[in-house]
Formats: sequence, C-alpha cells, structure tokens
Amino acid sequence: MKIKEIKAAEIDISPRPKTQPRSSPPPDQPDSPSPMARYPAYRARRSSWGASWNRVGCVITADDGTFGVGVTINGGPVVKIINDHFTQHLVGENCMATEKLFDMMFRMAAPYGSTGPTSYAISAVDLALWDLKGKLLNRPVYELLGGPQKESIFCYSTGFETEWYMELGFKATKLPLPYGPADGLEGLNKNEVEVARTRELIGDDIELMLDCWMSLDVEYTVRLAELLRPYRLKWLEDYLIPEDFEGFAQVRQRLPWQTLATGEHWYMPLPFSMAANQHLVDIFQPDVLWAGGITSCVRICHLAEAAGISVITHGGMNYPYGQHLAFAMPAITWGERSEGVSPPGVPPEEMVAIPGTAVIKDGHLVPNDAPGFGIEVSKDWLESVAV
Repeated sequence: MKIKEIKAAEIDISPRPKTQPRSSPPPDQPDSPSPMARYPAYRARRSSWGASWNRVGCVITADDGTFGVGVTINGGPVVKIINDHFTQHLVGENCMATEKLFDMMFRMAAPYGSTGPTSYAISAVDLALWDLKGKLLNRPVYELLGGPQKESIFCYSTGFETEWYMELGFKATKLPLPYGPADGLEGLNKNEVEVARTRELIGDDIELMLDCWMSLDVEYTVRLAELLRPYRLKWLEDYLIPEDFEGFAQVRQRLPWQTLATGEHWYMPLPFSMAANQHLVDIFQPDVLWAGGITSCVRICHLAEAAGISVITHGGMNYPYGQHLAFAMPAITWGERSEGVSPPGVPPEEMVAIPGTAVIKDGHLVPNDAPGFGIEVSKDWLESVAV
C-alpha cells in the first residue's frame, strides 16, 4: 500500500471539560522556574517567553483511503518542514516501511539538523505512519511492537493539586519545583518547605518526585538534592540545560546516591546513546511526540535496557501514542500523566484531548485495543480542530 497524501496543519485540541472545578489555583502560586528565570522580566511565568505556536496534526492517507493521525507541538516551523520538505519525498512510498521512512527523514534533514523542530516533524509523521499501519493490519500498535508486556501501566501524576491526585488513586506524584537559583537561599529553603508539606500530605506509602525543568546549574542541583534527602525523592528530574552533558556527568559524580532522570528535551536516539554509554542518569524520559516518534523511542528503549537504565516517557499517558509504547516495552516501567491531569473535581474523562485515548483509573491504565492507536476521529473532526 502506497502513501497517497501527507498533510500537516496547526490544530487546537485543548480539552473543554463540562464540569466546573471545585477550586482554582491560588493567584500567588509560583510557576515552575525555567531557563529564563535569571531575567526578572521573564521570571514569573514560562508563558511570558515561550513560543506561541499551536499543536500540529499530521494526517497520512493510503491509496485505499485509510488514514493515520500523528500529533506534536511547535506548529509554526514543524508544519512547514512536513509540508514543504518531507511530503514531496515520502508520497508514493510504501506506507508500511516505517524504518525506511524514518531513515529517509533523518537523512533528508541532515543539512539543517535532525533535532529541535525537525525532530518534532519526524515524530508527527512517524506516529501517523504507525497509526496507519495498525489500521491497515487491523491490529493495535502495541501488538505490532511485540504485544502487551504488562497487565497494565502504573501511572503517576504531575502538578500541584496533590490532594486531588490522591483522591483519584495515584500512588506516585511529581511536584514541579517552585523556586530556582534566581530566588536565592530564600527560594532554596521554600523548596524544602513545599517538598516537606507534600511528603507529609501523601505519607510514606506514596512515591514523590521533583521536576526542575532545565532551570538549575550543577551547584544548585547538588545543594537541592542534599537538602531534600530526608524526604526520600524517587528521582530528581530535568535539572540542567539538556545539552550540558559535562554538567550531567558532574552531578552524577557528586550525587551517587540520588536517582536522576532526564531526556524530555533530547531528540532522536543519539543523545540517549551518549548518556547510556556514560550512565549519566538512571531514567530516560523521551517524549514520543518530540523525540522521533515510535520508531525512535523503540530504539531508545533498547539502548536503555542494554545499559540497565529505565525509561519513563515524558507525558506518556497524555495521548494514546505513549500508552501503546509503554504497554509493549519492557524498559518502560511507569507512565506519566502531566498535561491536564484534571482540575480538582473534574472527571479525568473530560480532559481527553484526542477521542479514543484511554483514561487512568486508580493509578493504572490499559490502552485502547482498537486498530492503530485507537484514535476515534474522522477527517471532518480534524478539519474542525484546524486553526
């Protein structure tokens, strides 16, 4: 079966829950620190400096009219890479040849780089191809990847609404770091207060993690970890600028006792291979919508497993793509629900962005077993969410 058409467009699939939340975040709740927090004008909110591009929907149609859907972010440049470059070379190719098509995109992008926006574009195309392949074979993607490896996926929540996450049945939760280096010693101490409060709230039988979102340096990371050692963090995450491999090596050396995780801003398999060779972290966190899609993340899982490193994909439970990958891969031990876990009182079913996405129940998830990724959309629906 040949590829007849590839089309990418910016989309808006933001959930619009019907239920009113019980409460709203307090107005003085700090946003997590970021790489730009050293500049006062950008310290308060990440949204003050981030790109305002929409999400991307990529639809690949086969000769017989069957189509697959892939999704990613950073619409502005990503849509152009897909429509203006990849499409003209991939149309007419065998739509089942996911390895060849991934390799073609990787090599076509070599003159301007396969990471960053290019990796997002490769991800969207690759995910659409796997969705299409599953539909043509009438099998869920997780079966094409080797079949179910686990009975269900153990899931954790990310956010500040800890009490609500406990009510939903999560047995592990991740707290965004409230303060960073720009907040000085006062902020460092406030971080301890917030982590101590969360640990007291959840007790000793719930795992607790901390997400630092590229905002720290080596010194601050070490001081923070030592200060928080009594609270038994499961892991410390995403603490340095992603390209700082020397910094990751220094943190690993200075914190041999702390479980370390990163990788949501590493793109394609190469940086994971480099990190695996040096065992810089204990947990890899690629995002299947960003790091090159299913084809790339399967390779990352195999690299990790060979090196004795776990994989917990970034936001893996937000969409069906990561759900299917986690269900099949032995290297993936947990699943993260980070994007709109749901405000307090809002049923998680109302926070689904793509119809057909399975919902976490009592801290566990089993993916939709419909063909492809189980995405239940029509082309009319796709047209309706285009912007």
